[in-house]
Amino acid sequence: MGKKEKTCKVSIGGQAVLEGVMMRGKTAMATAVRDSDGIIRLETKRIKPLGSNNLFFRLPIIRGVVNFLSSMFGGTAVLMRSADVFGEGEPSKLEKWFAEKLKVNVMSVVSIFSLVLGLALAIGLFIFLPQLIRVGLQKLFNNGLEFNVWATNFIEGGVKLIIFVSYILLVSLLKDIKRTFMYHGAEHKTITCYEKGLELTVENARKCKRVHDRCGTTFLVFVMLVSIILFALFESLLYQYQIELSKGIRILCKIGFLPIVAGLSYELLKGLSKTDCFIFFPLKVPGLLLQRITTREPSDDMLEVAITAFSKVLEMDSDQSIKEQTFVLPLKREELTKNVIEKLKENGIEERAEAEWIVSITLGVKRDEVYLTNLVTPKYVEKVNAVVEERITGKPLWYCIGDTDFYGYKIKVDNRVLIPRPETEELVLRAKEYITDKSQVLDMCTGSGAIAIAIKKETNAMVTAVDISSGALELAKENAKLNGADIEFIESDMFTSLEGRKFDVIISNPPYIKTKDLSGLQKEVKEFEPMLALDGGEDGLTFYKIIAEKVEKHLNENGVLLMEIGYNQSEEVMGLFSGYKEISAIKDLENKDRIIKVVF
Repeated sequence: MGKKEKTCKVSIGGQAVLEGVMMRGKTAMATAVRDSDGIIRLETKRIKPLGSNNLFFRLPIIRGVVNFLSSMFGGTAVLMRSADVFGEGEPSKLEKWFAEKLKVNVMSVVSIFSLVLGLALAIGLFIFLPQLIRVGLQKLFNNGLEFNVWATNFIEGGVKLIIFVSYILLVSLLKDIKRTFMYHGAEHKTITCYEKGLELTVENARKCKRVHDRCGTTFLVFVMLVSIILFALFESLLYQYQIELSKGIRILCKIGFLPIVAGLSYELLKGLSKTDCFIFFPLKVPGLLLQRITTREPSDDMLEVAITAFSKVLEMDSDQSIKEQTFVLPLKREELTKNVIEKLKENGIEERAEAEWIVSITLGVKRDEVYLTNLVTPKYVEKVNAVVEERITGKPLWYCIGDTDFYGYKIKVDNRVLIPRPETEELVLRAKEYITDKSQVLDMCTGSGAIAIAIKKETNAMVTAVDISSGALELAKENAKLNGADIEFIESDMFTSLEGRKFDVIISNPPYIKTKDLSGLQKEVKEFEPMLALDGGEDGLTFYKIIAEKVEKHLNENGVLLMEIGYNQSEEVMGLFSGYKEISAIKDLENKDRIIKVVF
């Protein structure tokens, strides 16, 4: 942003919320909250001032009343919304009953009740109690002691201030309130930093004052001072006409005067914030002093939160095309799983199992635990949602996850390699029958390295793995390192780079799909998995023919060759190896020929 020559006054104001800050501008508001994972969560909303289309609501004093009511109700809503970022835990039976039977959100009811209770408490503490104490003082000094209307109102006003300051001092001892006051300080420092023309950075904001002319604390001080003067004038006027108010009517009148008091206080706050003239400084002093209590020095991470909210409001005020965004909220595991199932279903993926795998793998829990009510933090809700968004593009599930399980080993996968299929585990199982820790083993067309890794880990044989794709070999090496498997990797077009090398066992899962059949494969396969690892040539036998032609030069006496084949290729592949000592087909769990074994 750079440093400016002149200060830049803005109308953006804010409010500290639970572990965050809300900033409100002319056309937008933004709430930034640091969640339990330490991530700043942001929610924005377009706002339309109540008086934007109505001149009446923009009139002096009236606009103050409107802003007061908007801040009171809106501020409570924002505070409750910030709490949502941390979740509500398991709903009680009462909450469930209200939601199911009465279609009522209990938290909404609680919010309204809290607001009403708060107003009642405020009236009790700041209107009824001061009057009660003033009457008590009169009785204490008895002998017919009477206060005139000005003394009466100033005594009650003094009591209000004492109660108000005492209340703030007491609640500031609470850990959560203390943190809220720190965020209040972060809000002020951020606004001041911008108004000073400084670049909005944590370093610059840290140096700024934590008190501000437009603070709500100062507004509340003005409310008390204005109410004292205004009601004293009102009672003086009544006194001239010899009208005396009863205690009850007097309280009701004070409540009735609150909108006017709020409107006048707003105008006073707004007017004083526009001037730095020393003549008006005494009027600012009480509010600024009280802000020393309601604000605390924030930490750098709190300043970062406040700057995030402020910057977003600036951005949205200057660009009306920017859309609103909502918090990523915690979800119960079962709710998250149901959301994923629904999202996949909407996009033509009916596999419930896929939804369960996405949730279980992303959260690191067992698949049968995805329907528990444990709370999932926003960080992991985002991770799950990101996988879902990838999956609905057609991208294979295990590419979205980033790895898969093969024979009990974690194998990274991406579009450089085929995803290892469960049926290929049978190839490893059969190969183990012929391998010892002294054996020399070759994995031809290794791809992700899954077969080579499983053989090495299960037998501790000397394993060599080859592939024509340098990208596949890079990933295979990563997988070998990940699983602690010492394997020799060679880039080779089949046997080309293995001249003079012989092995006891050769294993291969080569490309075996006919070229003409590639277009009929599932979208997940043909659009995402490498064609190089799928295309077996015109008849699907190209690589089996190469193996048949050259394998004898690379197998030791009594060596064994094991190859995975397509479901209908058994006879054709076996025909390529006629004349060898032993040729047989091994069936998979679906009773289909899946592996061809050749003993030399």
